[in-house]
Amino acid sequence: MLNINLRPTQLAFGDRQVHYAWVIVATAALMRLSSSSFRTSSSILIPRLVETFGWSYGMVGLAFSLQWVVSGMFGTPAGWLGDRYGVRVTMVIGAVLFVAGMVLTATVNSLWEFYLYFGIVLSAAMGIFQVPLTAGVTQWFHRQLGVGMGVLQASQGLGPLVAVPIILFIIAVFSGEPGWWVGWIPGIESFFGDEEKGLRASFWIPGILGGVLLLGLVRLFYNEPASLGLRPLGMSADEPVRQLQSGDAAKTRSKIFLRQVLPTTAFWNLIGIHYWGCAGHAIVMVYIVAMAEEAGVPKGLAAGTFIALTVTSTLTRFAVPILADHLGSKGVMGVCFFLQVAPVFLLFFADTAWMFYLFAILFGIGFGGEMTAFPIINRQYYGNAPIGTTYGFQMMGAGFGMASGAAIGGLLRDLTEGFSYPAFVNSGDFTATVAASLVLSALGVVSIALLPNTGHHQLPHWEDALPDEYRSNPQSSRAPSAGD
Repeated sequence: MLNINLRPTQLAFGDRQVHYAWVIVATAALMRLSSSSFRTSSSILIPRLVETFGWSYGMVGLAFSLQWVVSGMFGTPAGWLGDRYGVRVTMVIGAVLFVAGMVLTATVNSLWEFYLYFGIVLSAAMGIFQVPLTAGVTQWFHRQLGVGMGVLQASQGLGPLVAVPIILFIIAVFSGEPGWWVGWIPGIESFFGDEEKGLRASFWIPGILGGVLLLGLVRLFYNEPASLGLRPLGMSADEPVRQLQSGDAAKTRSKIFLRQVLPTTAFWNLIGIHYWGCAGHAIVMVYIVAMAEEAGVPKGLAAGTFIALTVTSTLTRFAVPILADHLGSKGVMGVCFFLQVAPVFLLFFADTAWMFYLFAILFGIGFGGEMTAFPIINRQYYGNAPIGTTYGFQMMGAGFGMASGAAIGGLLRDLTEGFSYPAFVNSGDFTATVAASLVLSALGVVSIALLPNTGHHQLPHWEDALPDEYRSNPQSSRAPSAGD
């Protein structure tokens, strides 16, 4: 009979010992999948929102842009909360905000309510599950961080593939007549019968069930290995076990590190790289289907380009953190950004479905790996420092990049409509939009070239400003080599 020990400090399956870091990764991946998948997939509901409430596409689209702005702005305070009070407490706040945002969105009757509940409350929850959750996972690894991050990042890429069928199923069930089983539950018949009820159900059902799952998963998540008397995965048994991610130690370490990292060039450049990259690929993510349809690709095939891009990006979301951990993040990020730039040239000439699918696959490689190396490069630059707030600033750049990229792309499309381009250019009224994506992503490539090497820490002696009792073991704060 297989011997299974589920105690966190002695986790084992048969004769094989399993470090609790892998439970943390699995827990974080499920949290990310539960919290982000339904929000990111809700763009399929835009036509139904327009039909149900009579709002314009521009009015609804503004709520989605607002989401990126708010989640980006909230990333920094979310990271600060995680650094100061622990990831576990912050996750509880995020779960409550997620349930509130989803359920309240199901009750909206006016545009301002939609902006408040969907655009702000739900986005604040996303800021929490994007920043401190990712930073918290990095605390559990001294080695094999790339594999852990690959699993976590791939879970977000899988989100739409899981959520879209569920959302469409809920809408179909609640839009039709109630089934025979409804009679067993008094009063539930009022929730069925038309598309509006199906639309509302697609928010409140995932909101409640997802919230329950998130709160249950929080119980499995611990702020750091020392909370269980463990060392990070791969750390020598000679290293002391010291709890540094809670209480006064966490607050002091966060404050001192932030004070030292803010004046550095790399800190601001990483924010800029996030902005340029997200602004560049936001244009493609929002308008790729419309570009294909305008070029004469049938609607079904045009929609398939987005799916092809998503599937490809999921694979690279897993692979790139592993490569960054072993080869160094700077070079891997540079290659991914280049693969986000080069395929865009195809859009100037694409006029058939196969060309758009070729673009989607090539672009998906770069897009999937463009952001996923950031947790790795933060660890390679800053070691075991509290990076939640720092990573939050970077995600703020990402949020503003996504929002401004989508806005810039649409504005250029409207302003240049009917403009005459050379005959060999097939991108039509989206030519200026495509050019904007190309330029924005190219600026990201230039910014990466200016980053310092990842082979050594940027602030190797930052702990010298800490009281002795709040310092980690000096040996554990060395910069990991490219092969670690």
